[in-house]
Amino acid sequence: MDYRSYEKRLDYILELISKNRFRSIDAAAQRFSCSTRTIKRMLNHLREKGHNIAYDRQQKKYFVKDKE
Repeated sequence: MDYRSYEKRLDYILELISKNRFRSIDAAAQRFSCSTRTIKRMLNHLREKGHNIAYDRQQKKYFVKDKE
């Protein structure tokens, strides 16, 4: 995967999370035809870029936390 497509996927994942449409890591992996580990790395990369992404265990979804 080249840099541009990787960045586009990161942007798309961030958009899905911010709109509460990111269902699961498994669904994202299937959509992008990659492994769940790749999606986890992408989430970590987004966090490293400064996005405050968290996971709610009760609702079983990812979300962007507001900066406090």
